[in-house]
Amino acid sequence: MITTLSSREFNQDTGKAKKASETGPVFITDRGKPAHVLMTFSDYQRILGKRKNMCDLLGMKGAGEIQFEPAKVQGLIRPMGDSL
Repeated sequence: MITTLSSREFNQDTGKAKKASETGPVFITDRGKPAHVLMTFSDYQRILGKRKNMCDLLGMKGAGEIQFEPAKVQGLIRPMGDSL
């Protein structure tokens, strides 16, 4: 179930918004237009799926044993003072 609250309603009763997020996303509007979405963290993780980011990978067991040597990149960094 989707709940919609104005920014004012959200600010006046965040507990209500948090409770509503247990049954589905809460749309928070600014001037009548959707601006934010509140959801439980477990719903957020489910939406992300199994995608991993660099922090997840660095924190995994055995990450210190992984051999990694990035390729050198040329031409992306210019010394200070060089014009574009």
